[in-house]
Amino acid sequence: MYLTAPEQQALRGVFALLAEDDRDEREIREHLGRALLDLLHADQFASFVWDAANGSFGSRVAIHMDPANLDTYAQWHQHHDPITFVLQSRRRATRVTEVMPQRELMRTPFFTDFLARDGLHWGMNLHAFEGDRALGDLRIWRRKGRGNFGDHEKALLDLIEPAFVGALQRAQRVAAATVPTHAPAPKVLLSAREQEVARCVREGLTDKEIAQRMAVSVPTVRTYLRRIFGKLGIERRSALAGWTAPTTPAAR
Repeated sequence: MYLTAPEQQALRGVFALLAEDDRDEREIREHLGRALLDLLHADQFASFVWDAANGSFGSRVAIHMDPANLDTYAQWHQHHDPITFVLQSRRRATRVTEVMPQRELMRTPFFTDFLARDGLHWGMNLHAFEGDRALGDLRIWRRKGRGNFGDHEKALLDLIEPAFVGALQRAQRVAAATVPTHAPAPKVLLSAREQEVARCVREGLTDKEIAQRMAVSVPTVRTYLRRIFGKLGIERRSALAGWTAPTTPAAR
């Protein structure tokens, strides 16, 4: 496999990123996404984690995509998605056109009502697993004028996949180790607004996206987060993934 000098430099940066031990899994996916946009000459990036228990994709990370449009994916489009589950079953870098011809995809509501709104035209996915457990995915897209991804770009993504899996596994082990085993988390009561912020964090929304959804300021969101972390005895956003809200919320 021939690599150009810029590709070699970009790959060194990717592998250095994935070797770091001080990032949580969401940060890994976000920073890797930015590096992949450069390496693969792409325009948009999104990443989710498949939750088999709930039958949905969560823990969203996105670059150059409209949060409001992504909300429609969470609410409706992911349940009417004609390509992602097929791409997920491949468990290797796969172009969208390998599972559905482009002209056929362009006739679907998934394309016209979701993908096209952010200019997503040519796509490639990689879904990472540990056995049967989904760790996270990489969804890379180009605008129409860029042209489709080729075998070279697929090979680059497959080259990165083992290091990506290893980085996510390490981050999840660290996150699990930082959750206090003595804290009676289910007895902790959050206010209704704090619970809403916690749900948004588990979906992978940024502070700005949470503020837009809740119609509050970013500093207000961060105030809620500080309260949540204090009540639950945690320090990282990733630790919220395992927290379950009590059935009776506290007052605001």
